[in-house]
Amino acid sequence: MRAACLLDNHSELVICDVELDAPGDNEVVVQVSAVGLCHSDLHVIDGTLVRPRPLVIGHEACGVVTAVGSQVSRVSVGDRVVTCLVMGCDDCVACTNGEFHLCAQPLATRRAPGSHPRVSLNGSATSQMANIGSLGEFTLVHERALVVIGSDIPDPVAALLGCAVVTGLGAVFNVAHVKPGQRVAVIGCGGIGLSIIQGARIAEASQIIAIDMRDDQLALARRLGATDTVNTSSRGAAEQVAQLVGRGVDHGFEAVGRPETVEQAISLVAPGRTAYVVGMLPDSSAVSISAASLRAAKSVVGVFMGSSAPQADIPRYIELWRSGALDLEAMVGDVYSLDEVNTGFSVLASGRVGRGVVQLR
Repeated sequence: MRAACLLDNHSELVICDVELDAPGDNEVVVQVSAVGLCHSDLHVIDGTLVRPRPLVIGHEACGVVTAVGSQVSRVSVGDRVVTCLVMGCDDCVACTNGEFHLCAQPLATRRAPGSHPRVSLNGSATSQMANIGSLGEFTLVHERALVVIGSDIPDPVAALLGCAVVTGLGAVFNVAHVKPGQRVAVIGCGGIGLSIIQGARIAEASQIIAIDMRDDQLALARRLGATDTVNTSSRGAAEQVAQLVGRGVDHGFEAVGRPETVEQAISLVAPGRTAYVVGMLPDSSAVSISAASLRAAKSVVGVFMGSSAPQADIPRYIELWRSGALDLEAMVGDVYSLDEVNTGFSVLASGRVGRGVVQLR
């Protein structure tokens, strides 16, 4: 099958013919329909995040089940599914507490060392991004990576559910527990930031301040629920933000993944309130918290995948979409073929509005 691979000594993805193994006991083959292009993938491509190569990139996808292992119980052949990297072992203390994003045994959903690889290139093992590797015609994953969805949600929209949407809405609903009337600031209006903004709107926040460097992103943020917008590339942006937040907001969400924007989020929250680091920071990053912020009893909380329980959260978000409360179509940007994947990631790096999607069938 054809797949987008990151190879040694290559700065761009290469479309390769890779081999997919037969599914093991708890594994599932999915024919991929559409894949969202995520900054996490981009960070691996540009070397900000280091992952073993060769690597099939991609982790945010939808498709149809074409084969299942002998012990698979969650899905059946013909099911329409979305992928999510929050799998959990369903056995450790974290998983039994419903904290699947904190699973203590993440290797439980991978093949055992020494086993035949799920994916091979020229006879050698090929890694899968986030244990999914969805940017190919098919993917082979553990059944816990999949959530069954209905037939009514379009492929490009469904593809966003397993990462951008669960991360952003989960940050609002599962982590911050935003309440009606509270004030929210969101730094970064990409796929995750726009999901946070929509979550805050659904939670009935009274003020939602969107902060970004691009006017087109801010226009979309306003369309999706932002009450105020600030372009930080303009003169006087700091003063604009200060005027809007006053003493500070109840919840400050960082959805960029840079130390300086994390520190900005901390500065925006009121005494006794919380900043949430939702963006993917490079592994080597360090963030400074001033003594003044600590004396003001401000909190900083790291957010991973929105603390999601995908089997419960994704169906909930689909119902919000069906009701019209959640606008996913507006979040979809340009649509590419698999052969255009490098163009898609270049556009993502440029900051163009909307979530790029690769359509495979």
